[in-house]
Amino acid sequence: MDHVKIGKLIRRFRIEHGLTQKQLAERINVSDKAVSKWECGNGCPDLSLLTALSEVFETDIQVLLLGEIEKKEMEKGNMKKLRFYVCKDCGNIITSTSEAAVTCCGNKLMPLEARAAEEDEQLRAEDIGGEWYITSSHEMTKEHYISFAAYVNDSSVMMFKQYPEWSVNITLPMYRTGRLVWYCSKCGLLHQKLTPQKQK
Repeated sequence: MDHVKIGKLIRRFRIEHGLTQKQLAERINVSDKAVSKWECGNGCPDLSLLTALSEVFETDIQVLLLGEIEKKEMEKGNMKKLRFYVCKDCGNIITSTSEAAVTCCGNKLMPLEARAAEEDEQLRAEDIGGEWYITSSHEMTKEHYISFAAYVNDSSVMMFKQYPEWSVNITLPMYRTGRLVWYCSKCGLLHQKLTPQKQK
């Protein structure tokens, strides 16, 4: 661990949260001298304090350990780069617009790699007068089903949770070009283009 980097980050977070060294110390049950020592790079918080610090600063423990926040300006807020994460234990669906440290049910989740759907795998998109009506003949059993479908364009995402033994029936406004993304319990994450000019 780099004491100086971690100390600078603690100071930065403390100031951003409007806390004095004494106020921070009181919130995590240490002395203000300990906080001062960390910020000067003369020591690091005990590992047992990292959870409390991460909660106060609303950040991840890993960020504190690294002593820096990685900036990805090129990807910041870019919906075209939207990443999807699915927890195998509880089915939780999480998205991020750039790289993120994502955990659920005690597991570190990796972003799913989407592949272009083959023609026979694609969802059916029908123009019903200014709206898309999305359906699928995909199997929807408890063992093999689509768990969610999403419409993504350059500025927004709409997500639709799906359930086993239910058929896929989604209605969404017809925007400019975007893409459908969906997750199959066996096939993984798939996508296809969706444009008003060319139905797929």
